[in-house]
Formats: sequence, structure tokens, C-alpha cells
Amino acid sequence: PGSRGALRSGFLLVIHSQSVKVPLCPAGSSQLWAGYSLAYLEGQEKAHTQDLQAGSCLRVFSTMPFSYCNKAACHYSSRNDKSYWLSTTAPIPMMPLFGQHISQHISRCVVCETVSPAVAFHSQDQTVPACPPGWRSLWTGYSFILHTGAGDKGGGQSLTSSGSCLKDFRAHPFIECQGPRGSCHYFANLYSFWLTTVSQTEQFNAATPDTIKAADQQRRKASQCH
Repeated sequence: PGSRGALRSGFLLVIHSQSVKVPLCPAGSSQLWAGYSLAYLEGQEKAHTQDLQAGSCLRVFSTMPFSYCNKAACHYSSRNDKSYWLSTTAPIPMMPLFGQHISQHISRCVVCETVSPAVAFHSQDQTVPACPPGWRSLWTGYSFILHTGAGDKGGGQSLTSSGSCLKDFRAHPFIECQGPRGSCHYFANLYSFWLTTVSQTEQFNAATPDTIKAADQQRRKASQCH
């Protein structure tokens, strides 16, 4: 055997592109695998959610990526179970998507090995927060808290997680896929929740109710992060 090398501690970092392009790993890190951005799953009307970390980057896409088993047998795509995926910035269609048309709406991702952990910082205003001394920015984005789909099902992630800082803001950042039908669609009952901008002078005042429909105004109201 050769001489003992330097000990290297590895940390996992996932990057979601919110596009059909596989993102690149940051300088000084190495790619472990690339895949598709899974948000969460629903089976037997119960949601299974997870952080948008390495486990959310599945190598292969499927509208129904799991089966359910009991003591007698395992069953695949035989119920109205669902999968939810981060979407791209492609225009939202009016009708459900089938086959290869789905691929233009599923975000790609990459899992990288880094020498230090990644932590998200949120400004709660319209400016990107400054990095602490000795840290560098990997990307900038918007502060994503949680999401819900059919009924009251959904989930979210820790605001320290890199998965809470999505590169692009959109009111519908994920898409619902139904296994038995093999289709995906942006249903009206899909909700996303984002940290908002808060003025220092108004932080203890009651929030003023408002409805924002213009996309550029929605972005300005969302907290920025990196």
C-alpha cells in the first residue's frame, strides 16, 4: 500500500436548477450523481416529505417512483398515489402533461461532495444577505419554506438547509404527477409558502392583508437568500 493520504471529510450538497439543465458543482467540489428534483410523495392519502437535500435528487424520473407492499404482495401504480417534483420555469400548460412533454417541466439536480457544509442565509428583504467572514456564496435565490398539495398534505425544510434557497421564484414551484394516469399537472390546490420581506421599522406591527398577482411584485415581496 502507498503512504497514508490526508484525511478528507465529505459533506453532501444538492443543487436544484429549476430548469432542464443539470447544474454544475461549485469549484473545489466533486459530482456524485445527477438526477431529478423530488419534492415529496403521497401514498394511501398520507404525505411523506423530506428536506430538499441529497435524498431529493433521484437518478431516474417516474410519475410513480414507488410501490406499496403488505404481507401478501407488492403493488405498483394501482392506486391514486402521487409524486411531487420541483418544476422548471417553462410556461404552465392548461392541460395535463403526458410522456416526453413532462420532461420540460421537471427540475434537474446534482449532488456534490464538498469539504465544508453549506448553510442558507435569509435576508427577509429585497437584497441578498452578506456572507459571514470566511464564507462564500454558492448561489442566490428566494426563501422557500414549505408546500402543500392534495388536501392538507405537504412539507418543508429547515431554513438552514440549502434546499430552502431556491434559485428562482414562482408561485407554482412544483408539479403533481399521478402514477396510474402517467400524467403531471399544475393543479390549483398546490400551494407554496415563502419568507417575505419585513421592514425593520414595521416588524412588530400587524401585517397588512394584500393580494399580489403580478410576478415581478411577487418576487419583490419574497425574501432573498444565498
